[in-house]
Amino acid sequence: MTLWNGVLPFYPQPRHAAGFSGPLLIVILVFLALAASFLLILPGIRGHSRWFWLVRVLLSLFIGAEIVAVHFSAEWFVGRVNTDTSYKAFSAARVTARVGLLVGLEGINITLTGTPVHQLNETIDYNEQFTWRLKENYAAEYANALEKGLPNPVLYLAEKFTPSSPCGLYHRYHLAGHYASATLWVAFCFWLLSNVLLSTPAPLYGGLALLTTGAFALFGIFALASISSVPLCPLRLGSAVLTAQYGAAFWVTLATGILCLFLGGAVVSLHYVRPSALRTLLDQSAKDCSQAKGGSPLILGNPLHKQAALPDLKFITTNL
Repeated sequence: MTLWNGVLPFYPQPRHAAGFSGPLLIVILVFLALAASFLLILPGIRGHSRWFWLVRVLLSLFIGAEIVAVHFSAEWFVGRVNTDTSYKAFSAARVTARVGLLVGLEGINITLTGTPVHQLNETIDYNEQFTWRLKENYAAEYANALEKGLPNPVLYLAEKFTPSSPCGLYHRYHLAGHYASATLWVAFCFWLLSNVLLSTPAPLYGGLALLTTGAFALFGIFALASISSVPLCPLRLGSAVLTAQYGAAFWVTLATGILCLFLGGAVVSLHYVRPSALRTLLDQSAKDCSQAKGGSPLILGNPLHKQAALPDLKFITTNL
């Protein structure tokens, strides 16, 4: 008599791939709501300043949304490979599948999709998450995965990232993700500060805040890029080797950091080279509401009102 009466530890219910990340979806919806609210009041802005404010607000919202959203993205490092590999422990059955590894700031996602999906009388479509964020125990999550009887490719990749693994992937990615997350939150704070300072009579400090935002975003990039300089142990799945490359979150964050440096540098340069042009650019609404430069002031009068003529004082005498 064996454990589970000779039955391999399969899931009691059909497996379904995990959906979209909940926190990431919330961040996207919040910033989309802010953008939609601004678009609703956009028709109330008159003149050419309407397009200026459209670009300024949407660009600022994109920077803020990107800095927050990448915290919950698992696509900092991405690796996928098609292979023919063993499926379950204590079984000689093999499957043809596509294995994916996605590494984020707070953990990893491992996907296993059969090609075709239906093999061995079941649906092979797995998406498992293992986290190392604060208050999460990666080793305990891996132990739960062993108890569930996940497929061999998933367990193999998850074991490589355990704290006790000789590969040391856990400590490298966990530490790099921790520092990258901290620097990105600092960048988000400076992004908020830059929006406030750019709306004040001292836009120079807003430009400096944008420069700091870009610098901290690039610091997070450098923290993760430092991992690639260290040789990693090979991840062999059957006859194929899985190699992780920089993902979409890495490149978008890099582009956002460079964009912040460019915008901040432009504001600082204009402040020292043409300060009047910078004030005019950042105050388009006031410019469009004013009259032509040097023109006469606008005088409002009631045409139905007739002013009484002043008496001729030189013909008025006083008899004492």
